[in-house]
Amino acid sequence: MLVDEAGRIAAVGPDAAVPTPPGVPMERFEDAVLMPGLVNAHTHLELTGLGGAVREASFPDWIRKLRQVKSERSYADFLAAAKQGIRDCWAAGVTTVADTGDSGAVIEALAELDGRGVCYHEVFGPHPGQVEESMAGLRCRVEELRRFTSERVRLGVSPHAPYTVSRELYRAVATWARQEGLPLAIHLAESPEESALVGEGAGPFAEMWRRRGIPVDAGEGKTPVAWVDELGVLGWDTLCIHMVQASEEDLRMLAQRGSAVAHCPLSNRAHSHGTAPLKAIRRHGISVGLGTDSVVSVGTLDLMAEAQVARSVAALDASESLELATISAARAIGWGSQIGALEPGRRGDIACFDVAAADPVESVLAATGSRLTIVEGRAVHRR
Repeated sequence: MLVDEAGRIAAVGPDAAVPTPPGVPMERFEDAVLMPGLVNAHTHLELTGLGGAVREASFPDWIRKLRQVKSERSYADFLAAAKQGIRDCWAAGVTTVADTGDSGAVIEALAELDGRGVCYHEVFGPHPGQVEESMAGLRCRVEELRRFTSERVRLGVSPHAPYTVSRELYRAVATWARQEGLPLAIHLAESPEESALVGEGAGPFAEMWRRRGIPVDAGEGKTPVAWVDELGVLGWDTLCIHMVQASEEDLRMLAQRGSAVAHCPLSNRAHSHGTAPLKAIRRHGISVGLGTDSVVSVGTLDLMAEAQVARSVAALDASESLELATISAARAIGWGSQIGALEPGRRGDIACFDVAAADPVESVLAATGSRLTIVEGRAVHRR
């Protein structure tokens, strides 16, 4: 393989078929396989280092405790965590992340480390009376964070989830984001508690809202997917994270809108949310990529562990599992034409894995880290 001075792949193939320009550094790897750099479709890298910090059994209690833990951290803590998280991803062979968070630390860390990713800045506001305040804060913060964007670093917005965002705020964020050309990410159809809140106006999230004096919609029997679609959230620029509690009609709706899915099987299992219908998601032609979620949920940023679980859930073969961590994930986060495959003209994002089995694809799935990770022609990790 040859990567040019601009960091793009210039040639791929057998050694004899790839040019060797004079003065270009050359490396050879025995018993190894070169892969497209992996793409992690959902992370919370500002939370790196907090594995085990939240142990509440119920999901609403877990969310509440996590917000408390985050409130005790400084921006410097978040920035240091984000940088470590990026390096941990590189060590795992991941060259691109799709991150959500509300500190702004990850986009700054990506810019400083010359990484690649899209950072969705979170916005919250379950009370309809908070819309103006939430939108003012979002517009101000996005304007501050734009200085970190580049060809490799993109900015988006994330109206967090149906249990933290009012219908009025969803409408306002979706409208404004599209006016600004910002992609959307939303935690959606994740838990039974979320479905109970949206569909029935019941359950622990509804009780939590009522205790805080937040109006609870009567519950019109809609699924979370149908609810946010009615509010104008779903579209070709929307990444739907989790999608565990998704019906066939929900998936048809996503396919019609052109929305994508970030699938986080280990996190879904850790929170006892259930199993996302990955096979049906793929059958509907929806772009889907694997994500590790936060280390608070799972304790690791091991994307290959996610691929192994996804493989068993949807009865995939090894190559299909790797697609969920490469080209399929790249499409899901809007980068499908530039990364995710080793083809001339694409960005030179490459991961090198040891071959420890007769089948090199199986070796990659079983890998615990990369030998070498390259982002746009630059080595960012070497073991």
